[in-house]
Amino acid sequence: MSKHAIRTLPSLLVAATAALWSAAPVQAQNAADFYKGKTITIVVGTSAGGGYDTYARLISRHMGKHIPGSPNIIVSNMPGAGSNVAAGYVYNVAAKDGTVIGAIYGGAPLEPLIGKTQVQHDPSKSQYLGSANNDKYVCVVRKDAPVSNFGDLRNMEILFGASIASSTSDFSAVIAAVLGAKIRLVIGYAGSREIGLAIDKKEVLGACGFAWPAISVTNSGWFGPEGSMKVLLQAHATGHPGLNREGVPKAIDFATTDEQRQMLELFFSQEVFGRPYVLAPQVPKDRAAMLRKAFAETLADPELLAEAKRASLEIDPVSGEDVEKLIAKVYAAPKPLLEKIRKALETAY
Repeated sequence: MSKHAIRTLPSLLVAATAALWSAAPVQAQNAADFYKGKTITIVVGTSAGGGYDTYARLISRHMGKHIPGSPNIIVSNMPGAGSNVAAGYVYNVAAKDGTVIGAIYGGAPLEPLIGKTQVQHDPSKSQYLGSANNDKYVCVVRKDAPVSNFGDLRNMEILFGASIASSTSDFSAVIAAVLGAKIRLVIGYAGSREIGLAIDKKEVLGACGFAWPAISVTNSGWFGPEGSMKVLLQAHATGHPGLNREGVPKAIDFATTDEQRQMLELFFSQEVFGRPYVLAPQVPKDRAAMLRKAFAETLADPELLAEAKRASLEIDPVSGEDVEKLIAKVYAAPKPLLEKIRKALETAY
């Protein structure tokens, strides 16, 4: 053995030992050290009491035990501009250390791409923990409204309630523009809860863009033989299994051209990430990966699933990886098609 080899052997041993100590167990300890005693805030981009808020509070009650250090998790509501106010807050203002998570509308990631509202975030750069479920949106009307099917909605103008730059405004606008529905929007409600109250008071007669897994629970008294509401249309490419069995038609079935079908399929793709949970781009990648793992574990937690079942909340999670892949695909869509969707959305405002 050469003198050079003898001299370098101790340094090689030191390097190997250091490498072992810097492996995953130490990183896990560092993560635990960081979150121990910390509080994570889930910023919900809607008012309290609606579907997004309900899901966020459910997740907040269980996610902490899946994060090293078992941090406390609280929920804060920041409604406005279709949850783009909350998305902009998480992106620009909130702490970038992994202690702030955004719970935003499924349409918010598409707003800079096809919307009209000026936003202060770039969804293509954000980090996604995943989605609580693959949403299925519907259009609902009062049973005493002068329409009984979608064909009637093409012949008679009806007032629908909506929040600005949200699923309730955007889905109504696209269905109206692409399929010729005569929907007249009353925009300005803070969220689905407020729209529901307006429907109950007959300020408006219906709405599009309600998530069926949520609205069927939060407003369960609306539906059924004794209820005041009916589902007129499914605004989803494949539909909800239960509604499909009941024969509720899908909007895409009324498309008469390939272009109409492509526009609806592209626009409806946002439902796959129906309830996205998002981090700022600057959050350290290791913490983002840890939170993504914890999010997935939370939505598979037997205690959460039991609580969701008791509350009739549907859990159909989408992974953070799949959400990011879909967002990348949508952002790579042909510009002419995106422009036509943008013009369709402009009719809402």
